[in-house]
Amino acid sequence: AAIVLCLDVGFTMSNSASGEESSLEQAKKVMTKFVQRQVFAESKDEVAVVLFGTDGTRNDLASGDQYQNITVHRSLMLPDFDLLEDIQDVIKPDSEQADFLDAIIVCMDLLQKETIGKRYEKRHIELFTDLSSPVSEDQLEIIIANLKKTGISLQFFLPFPVDVDDGGGDTNASVHSQMHRHSFPRKGLTEQQKEGIDVVRKLMHTLDEEAGLEEIYTFRESLERLSMFKKIERRPMAWPCQLTIGSNLSIRIVAYKSVTEEKVKKIWTVVDAKTLRKDDVQKETVYCLNDDDETEVQKDDTIQGFRYGSDIVPFSKEDEEQMKYKTEAKCFSVLGFSRSSQIQRHYYMGNQVLKVFAAKDDENAAVAFSALVHALDELKAVAIVRYVYDRRCNPQIGVAFPYIKDAYECLIYVQLPYMEDLRQYIFSSLKNNKKCIPTADQLSAVDSLIDSMNLIYEDDDGETFEDLFKPSKISNPHFQRLYQCLQHKAFYPNEPLPPVEQHILEMLEVPRVVKERCQAPLEKVKALFPLKEVGKKKEEKTAQDIFKDNEDGPNPKKPKIDDEEGSFSIIKLAEGNVTSVGSVNPAEDFRILVRQKNADFKDVSQQLINRIDQFLENKDSQYYMKGISCISVFREEAIKLSKVQCFNDFLQALKSKLVDKALADFWEIMIQGRMAFKKKKKS
Repeated sequence: AAIVLCLDVGFTMSNSASGEESSLEQAKKVMTKFVQRQVFAESKDEVAVVLFGTDGTRNDLASGDQYQNITVHRSLMLPDFDLLEDIQDVIKPDSEQADFLDAIIVCMDLLQKETIGKRYEKRHIELFTDLSSPVSEDQLEIIIANLKKTGISLQFFLPFPVDVDDGGGDTNASVHSQMHRHSFPRKGLTEQQKEGIDVVRKLMHTLDEEAGLEEIYTFRESLERLSMFKKIERRPMAWPCQLTIGSNLSIRIVAYKSVTEEKVKKIWTVVDAKTLRKDDVQKETVYCLNDDDETEVQKDDTIQGFRYGSDIVPFSKEDEEQMKYKTEAKCFSVLGFSRSSQIQRHYYMGNQVLKVFAAKDDENAAVAFSALVHALDELKAVAIVRYVYDRRCNPQIGVAFPYIKDAYECLIYVQLPYMEDLRQYIFSSLKNNKKCIPTADQLSAVDSLIDSMNLIYEDDDGETFEDLFKPSKISNPHFQRLYQCLQHKAFYPNEPLPPVEQHILEMLEVPRVVKERCQAPLEKVKALFPLKEVGKKKEEKTAQDIFKDNEDGPNPKKPKIDDEEGSFSIIKLAEGNVTSVGSVNPAEDFRILVRQKNADFKDVSQQLINRIDQFLENKDSQYYMKGISCISVFREEAIKLSKVQCFNDFLQALKSKLVDKALADFWEIMIQGRMAFKKKKKS
């Protein structure tokens, strides 16, 4: 679209009552909000700015005393931060006045000349004025005729509703402005403003008898509507494919994304703090060995690895390429059909929903596709589909639902989970626990609460419905806050960020009507479901607990695993299968191996020490605790088998190793566990 913002900067626009903003400041706020939405939505609409009431004159129609005090401030171009700065800092009130009808003619001329040879879906003029300038109706009929002929649309933005202090006029205008009448002080209008209102009404009503007067807005009403940043415009991207059923039936289709999670398109980048230029900063990645000299390694001498337990499995780019699931091409193949009731709602997954249509201009495809959609709908069935976006992508299993509307019919595709995607949890039944069975009063109270929080408003006759909370109309608060902060930093780089705007905070709040309605049921629920504070806190297991000697006798809750005649033990079952200290359960592997006949304690201990070294290399708390468990078992078995000296030698070497490799945090855990580093005498 091509849009001209036409702003009155005459001297009356700077007038204001005590404690109120001037009309010019209000108009500039509306323009700023509009341009902000266009900038952050990355809109392709081009915007021009025309000022009237300026001290100077700069426009192509100016000659003699015609079209004076009208200035084309900016030609048609994509909106940017420069335009925002102009509106905020450059555009100031001047000391002249100009006819707003002349300004409309200049805007029409600009749109006609600057859109030659270009294709625009819409050409539009937005005019901001207080209607205090003298106006001549001589060319009104010509303006109306040319607006209709060229298809240029027009909107007016005024500091007051069009019917304030004026009993005449169209009743539709009165109804339209009544919604916002309470927001404005009832100030008397001048005779010039009343004349201007008559001209505006006549102009807009003639352009469109039914809805023309609805295109007259107040500044405050516009600010409320523009308080949300506009969402980024996305052109629908068609995905053509063949819907196949078996080997003999193929239907040409095209799919579009209907729902998908929106991401912030602009990524953060590192720039020089002084010049703010990305090119002034160069990033260089260097690979080094984890040794004392930090020896540099060339990138060609490195290979990616996959962590498997505590081991690293080398996996080159070539291996990764060979591993990929190869498909011939894109695919939308029906594997079979199922009842729609078999597809549970919690099985829906993925990050998008597709709407699938028959291919355009293919009558055979349209007939076959329509038959499939209607058959599924009548049978209350769905299609289970194999979906592949293209040959580089892994296949998905999904479900295609029939969706029939008055204007169109299609299949709705949603991804389904594989076995690995499902999370199975088993919880005890609430029905079997008498403490969890609610009373009749409790059930009634919760029913009343649900009824009071109903988001669908229904009138007394049950015919009129209104959704009090429309997710499709709620913008993402994260985006709104991000855009607010980016815009603030662009203008005021050295100032702290502003507080979150109130309308952003209120976006995900309970609607006021619902909040008031549910107070009494909430109090009843609170009384019937009293909450009691549970003082006992779950104790956190620390290294001290791991290394604490069992001085108070055996723990009755701990399973007994000592070797006893006739006793059954999981460890005994595993003894024959363990041949070395592995990375999954090294402590138990070590315990089993040292108890085997003819076991070499020194050799098995060295295997355990190697695993401990691997855990410490990861420098992660999870692996630290695994290493501590190994050390604890090492100590216990060394005492039992009279190999204390072997453990003490390991401990001394470990201490030196921790200092060399800067693992002070692990050493602190060891100290908290009260590990003794002095050598114990052999008993």
